[in-house]
Amino acid sequence: LVPGLRRDFGGCAGNIAYSLKALGGTPLPMATLGNDGADYQARLNRLGISTEFVCEVSDSYTAQALIMTDRDNNQITAFHPGAMSQAHENRVPTDAGIRLGIVAPDGRDAMLQHAEQLHAAGIPFVFDPGQGLPMFNGEELRHFISMASWVAVNDYEGKMLSDRTGLGLSEIAQQVKGLIVTLAEHGCDVHVGAQVTRVAGVAASAVVDPTGCGDAFRAALLHGLSQ
Repeated sequence: LVPGLRRDFGGCAGNIAYSLKALGGTPLPMATLGNDGADYQARLNRLGISTEFVCEVSDSYTAQALIMTDRDNNQITAFHPGAMSQAHENRVPTDAGIRLGIVAPDGRDAMLQHAEQLHAAGIPFVFDPGQGLPMFNGEELRHFISMASWVAVNDYEGKMLSDRTGLGLSEIAQQVKGLIVTLAEHGCDVHVGAQVTRVAGVAASAVVDPTGCGDAFRAALLHGLSQ
């Protein structure tokens, strides 16, 4: 029995763009929607978020995640990629004045290609593998790190990234401008070179739903970096 059910707009691109816009940034989400994505596109337009780089895949549904959250805010997710499987058909524009990017969870080929394209265009970016991390082997993850300017992971992903690459967090930090490891309610560790700074967490006035917290954090990270 599932006593409560609701449907929300989400996805990493949409969540990060929404939060970045709320912080005063100018997000340019690059993503794919399916033939059921008209409402989402309209919502982005109403929010003043550009959909110039959002494309529609006419023979697929928009990617959907069915998330079950227990009373302790643990979650189990069932994910249907849908149109996201064609995300690699989008190409990073080199003439749109983009100063900063993020490669967040997306289709496997899209993440690989968009990182390559951002790097080739000289656009600094955050590598945020998130739930997509298990798709990549150690060599591929080391390649992502070599191209990125920053890496952002949670503590669980940080352990997996180290295990797969054979690199400790301090070694990863030496290869990028900064490594950010989030620690849930305890805040985050910011690695810059050999220096690690613990940034304390801010207590939530009410914990309503943990879904999208990581994306909101990444929007704030992008906003800070852009300033």
